[in-house]
Amino acid sequence: MATFKLTGVRALPTRLTGPVLIEPQVHGDARGFFVETFRENVYRELGIAEAWVQDNHSRSRRGVLRGLHYQAGMAKLVRCARGSILDVLVDIRPGSSDFGRWESFELDDEQNHQLYCPDGFAHGFCVLSAEADVIYRCSAYYDPAGEGGIHYADPDLAIAWPEIELVVSERDRGAPRLAQVAEELPFRYP
Repeated sequence: MATFKLTGVRALPTRLTGPVLIEPQVHGDARGFFVETFRENVYRELGIAEAWVQDNHSRSRRGVLRGLHYQAGMAKLVRCARGSILDVLVDIRPGSSDFGRWESFELDDEQNHQLYCPDGFAHGFCVLSAEADVIYRCSAYYDPAGEGGIHYADPDLAIAWPEIELVVSERDRGAPRLAQVAEELPFRYP
């Protein structure tokens, strides 16, 4: 049986150490497009060697902000299958030279970029389009005992969210600042 390697998939540079922004090859014509969204051997070559155990799908309307969330022991592979989002990662690994730094990425259904969010990063996104479908793979099962959150508007982080009316859940509005939970975080670096 012949095997082939998906060509054209590459990792784009990021400022933070750990996350990987993935640019897949999109095959398009007048009928639409085809994109391979996951191939284990290629992702391993990019340094992503997680065993994925759970897929999640959310649909949100413009301005919905979800996050910043984390779960001990969980990495995520995030993509926007419909619409566009501003996806944000914050390094919450005490001891990391990037601790408390954030980076944002626009993910959409045209470029089909994916974002690998390693364990030790808080993750959130804001919907830029009328609606967006966000699909993400998880390396651990959801466990409420290991989850946590950081306030999306923590002034110490100063994340540049879009200047649109934000729709934020009560839970996310009540999340603590990073400085309030830094001593309790279950992550260490390296």
